[in-house]
Amino acid sequence: MATTSEVADYIDPAINLDPPADERQLGLAMATALVVGNMIGAGIFLLPAVLAPFGANATYGWLVTIAGALFIAATFGILSAHMEGGPFVYVEEAFGSEIAFVVMWSYLVSIWTTVAVLPIAAVSNLSHVAPVLGHPIVAPLVSIGFAWLLMLVNATGARTAGAVQVGTSFLKALPLIAVIVVAAIYLGRGAHPAETMPVAVSTGSIAGAASLALFSMLGTESAVVSADKVRNPRRNLPIASVLGGALTGAIYLGATWAVLYLLPGKQAAASPSPFADATQPFIGSVAGSAVAIFAAISALGCLNGWILCVGEVPLKLARDGALPAWFAKTSGRGTPVRAQMVGCVVGTLLIAMNYSSSLAVAFAFITLISVVSTLVLYTGCTASALWLLARRRLKSALLGVCATLGLLFSLWSYWGAGEEPTLWGAALVATGIPILIVMKRSKSNAGRPSRAAEGTPAAPRE
Repeated sequence: MATTSEVADYIDPAINLDPPADERQLGLAMATALVVGNMIGAGIFLLPAVLAPFGANATYGWLVTIAGALFIAATFGILSAHMEGGPFVYVEEAFGSEIAFVVMWSYLVSIWTTVAVLPIAAVSNLSHVAPVLGHPIVAPLVSIGFAWLLMLVNATGARTAGAVQVGTSFLKALPLIAVIVVAAIYLGRGAHPAETMPVAVSTGSIAGAASLALFSMLGTESAVVSADKVRNPRRNLPIASVLGGALTGAIYLGATWAVLYLLPGKQAAASPSPFADATQPFIGSVAGSAVAIFAAISALGCLNGWILCVGEVPLKLARDGALPAWFAKTSGRGTPVRAQMVGCVVGTLLIAMNYSSSLAVAFAFITLISVVSTLVLYTGCTASALWLLARRRLKSALLGVCATLGLLFSLWSYWGAGEEPTLWGAALVATGIPILIVMKRSKSNAGRPSRAAEGTPAAPRE
């Protein structure tokens, strides 16, 4: 593998490519909060209604999705303990810089779209409390304002963004935990569970439910993607990835089960706010407004974490020579403000382009793009781990098991998502090809080969 100085030779020797120690501002708690915060968005607050028609398959789908997400999280975590540099380096070491760029480009597109999805979700929920926010002109302006406000928060430094993430992660979990407590109280009183939808258990239904649940489980990779901001990464990244995914999965499963325990299947499926309907007997008529506010907080907290990532991914790609050195420039606090601003500009354009339709339609359309693009990262990194193990460039039996199951889950998720999302994913991958060609020509003109071409293997660790 090329050294930092060698990489600098062909992009810009004036830019410091090795992350300084003072950039590493996230400890274990903040790294875990980043994972939890990026996973728990606004989608979970509607998910019980979406999963209710699947009956018992909803529970089985959740179990499959949580297991698959944890295998992927463990794969990222173990790779981070063996190799420094994050997902780009993992894929580059296995398949070369071209494939690594395509994988990371697809992931970057997914983050850009997420920056558009989450403020839309926040405004959508707040419009239940303040209807003026649903106005066709007000809604996009407020959504864009939220994105830029949290960009400014991140611009002050990763530690400030991490503190916001810890606070919002706690707040967003409250309504999810509340519905679990309500269900536990009713269960303790001997109440019978509500009637579920009469749907036969089948592989197809479980796959459909799992694909929908996967929308809310994306983000296990968040800490590893932001590895340059994490202190003691070899220790903290594996713990944060798996612990964050496990905590989120447990909360999700418990909250979904609680809603479907308290509400009959048909009522849950038709509910615009299943958490509010489930908790209303316990906290009264304010349930709807309370859940809407917490859902908005959840979306904004999630947005805060993804803006951190929307800066880190281009920064890392630039430091690896895959994007122009312009993206590698950071502020005095080590913050990639330029990359964050580009992400917010793209998010602003996506919001503006899709506000000719309703909030719900815009949310669904952009979410579709984000999810499929993220699957490209999961497939690429799990396949890379298996390739490096097969070539004996890494040694870890546990990594082999986790990567195999994670890859199978990723491929299965494409099938569960359907043909249209997969085609969207292929189209998005293609958009990065012109940039790849330009960067390769730039390196060639500079007389420097790509890092992967040098053929230096990753140092194996037991």
